[in-house]
Amino acid sequence: MHKLVKPVSLFLLLTLAACTSAAPPPGGAESPGTASAVESPGPRLLTVMTHDSFEISEAVVAEFEAQYAAQVQFLKAGDAGTALNKAILAKDNPLADVFYGVDNTFLSRALNEGIFQPYRSPLLQNIPESFQLDPTAHALPVDYGDVCVNFDRAYYEGAGLQPPGSLADLTDEQYRGQLVVENPATSSPGLAFLLSTVSLYGEDGYLEYWRSLVENDVLVVNDWDSAYYGEFTLHGGTRPLVVSYGSSPPAEVYFAEQPPDQAPTGVITADKSCFRQVEFVGILQGTGQRELAQAWVDFMLSTTFQEDMPLNMFVYPVNPQAGLPAVFKENAIIPTATAELAPERIAEGREAWIQAWTGTVLR
Repeated sequence: MHKLVKPVSLFLLLTLAACTSAAPPPGGAESPGTASAVESPGPRLLTVMTHDSFEISEAVVAEFEAQYAAQVQFLKAGDAGTALNKAILAKDNPLADVFYGVDNTFLSRALNEGIFQPYRSPLLQNIPESFQLDPTAHALPVDYGDVCVNFDRAYYEGAGLQPPGSLADLTDEQYRGQLVVENPATSSPGLAFLLSTVSLYGEDGYLEYWRSLVENDVLVVNDWDSAYYGEFTLHGGTRPLVVSYGSSPPAEVYFAEQPPDQAPTGVITADKSCFRQVEFVGILQGTGQRELAQAWVDFMLSTTFQEDMPLNMFVYPVNPQAGLPAVFKENAIIPTATAELAPERIAEGREAWIQAWTGTVLR
């Protein structure tokens, strides 16, 4: 999942102080996996493969390393789809011990390829079942976020217009030429938005909806950065509507030189207008650090790790015991009814939907 990240000046993320206890010792493995590596002098090395948007505070990682006499090495492997492809290609000779970052749009592929060992962490008892999309416990939920259409409040106030309130409104003549979206073949939020339209209008109706968007002069770009920082009016572009995240408003406030009283962006949250992405972690087949990998998975589900994620990756913790920072509580917008598609249905239809979309929108 691509997180809301800012230009270079805003990459200097603040470090959260970890003030809660660490995860309990690992346990409850359902499969013995590969035997742990022979103990050697010095800390044990754990390699965690992630997508490029992964960030976590050094102090939090250091807490895990101290507790388990370990060294954690992060291997960033591209966007979520690219990282998964690399994990699959290397499954017989894994590049890491743990892989974090596959989301529900690619979950079935990861499970079908058999890259993970099962592990039912004891901390799963704290996680709502709605996030536990893999009943076999090969992939465990870590965080979630909602892909939604954002709007520039100042633009609509200045134009004397009401911003659109639903996806259907985006086809209205008064919003002609105002929307920029990402290509679902090259962008994670672009794919999530496409899935929202499939969920809302069905497989028989989503292409007709996209034809209406094309007639209303929708702009398609390859990635989120180009859309948000290149085309969105808030950052100097000409389009006041952009496919982004429900966590974009708190990020705008958090990174502002002078925090505003109200977030400069709003979010369309009508039923099924947002798609909820859930990200997972799993222990890779062939690891030589099974026990340490279990401990890391437990740690990712603990409040220490979960409370550190929001201001590093602008995602929400799946552990309800984890507190949210004030800027999230005051500015985040969480839709009440998100678009729903089972991972199995996504796996079955994803490529066909993207191909049909390409023929309809980019022809």
